[in-house]
Amino acid sequence: MSDQKLEIKRLQTEHYDASLELSQFAFQYRKTKEELEKTKAQMAAEPATLWGAYVDDSFAAQAAVLHLETYIQGQRFAMGGIAGVATWPEYRRQGLVAKLLVHMLKDMRENGQTLSFLHPFAHGFYRKFGWETYTDNKVYTLRTEQLPTRYAYTGRIARCQPDHEHVRAVYEKYAAQYNGTLARTELWWTYRIVARKTGQTVVYYSPENDPIGYAFYEVKDRKMNVHELVSLTGEAESALWSFLSQHDSMFEELTVKAPMDNLLPFMLSDQRIKQEITPYMMARVVDAEAFVRLYPFAPAPAEESLSIELEDRHAEWNNGCFELAIQPSGEAVLSQSAGKTEQKSSIKMDIGAFSSMLLGYLKPLQLRQLNRLCGEEDAIKRLQARIPERTTYLPDFF
Repeated sequence: MSDQKLEIKRLQTEHYDASLELSQFAFQYRKTKEELEKTKAQMAAEPATLWGAYVDDSFAAQAAVLHLETYIQGQRFAMGGIAGVATWPEYRRQGLVAKLLVHMLKDMRENGQTLSFLHPFAHGFYRKFGWETYTDNKVYTLRTEQLPTRYAYTGRIARCQPDHEHVRAVYEKYAAQYNGTLARTELWWTYRIVARKTGQTVVYYSPENDPIGYAFYEVKDRKMNVHELVSLTGEAESALWSFLSQHDSMFEELTVKAPMDNLLPFMLSDQRIKQEITPYMMARVVDAEAFVRLYPFAPAPAEESLSIELEDRHAEWNNGCFELAIQPSGEAVLSQSAGKTEQKSSIKMDIGAFSSMLLGYLKPLQLRQLNRLCGEEDAIKRLQARIPERTTYLPDFF
């Protein structure tokens, strides 16, 4: 491709037809004319930046950055969600996706998006560019005779639309308890939840009439698929399961997605249910210094100072030696130092390990065991003590 002209430019509405043509080919689906018009309306409405790679003025590859927010340690962070990465076969294996990714990293940094998430076609491919696994999908499969025991709950169950204000309020409280969940916007509820998580929606109200749980579920072909079961209390969890179990004459098997800290098996008489855990989304810190300024470390009696050596081959602003100063309050500053340090307390890792560590997917000592982090043990333990423990979870897809 050395003799060819490459241009990366932002796609506008006049490019949507070409973009959708490539997407349908690459992801192997077909839409009707009416469906394509709805998709174009969604593309125009949702906050996103679409990029195209042109080779000798021919449309060759594309990717989109969705402008999203994610919860980290209970706080919202601006995040760029990468989606729709596709290349026409005649332009594959020419490094176009790599160039798009590097271009998008620079743009996300300029936009203040300190994090980026994506769903990989292959984890190994995106790991080369700094993204790393940050959450898993856990799916339970239960036969009807394995369902939790039904109890008479004191609150009430009410049926509603998926985007009802009480559903949304419960979700935001629930999502803030995890790292890596989305702060869902009104458009996200419309296009991504209502349109995709089809079936029934119920809300559980406490005896005081407070909404404290909900479930999205669908019964089809003698199977129940629970898209989301969200509860803010044990009371709501038990009540929603009692409600779902009332459908036992309608299905033979139930599947439900859950976060990794879910304790459903301990609610069951027969705990030998099928559990499937699959690596899911990947995350990347786009701007390490800006991210750390916003990140709430665990409070401690004294200030902590550590030398961090980061490797980032695709974002030079993250590559080098840094000093990490964490205040007793948990506020921190990561500042680049002049050169490599020979201090024993220096901790070395790549940007992927750094991302997975601060999102809470793996601890520093676990990363050392995997040879993804190295340094003096005392320094690693001191760093680990300042990273709050919180489960990662993402019930959404993009």
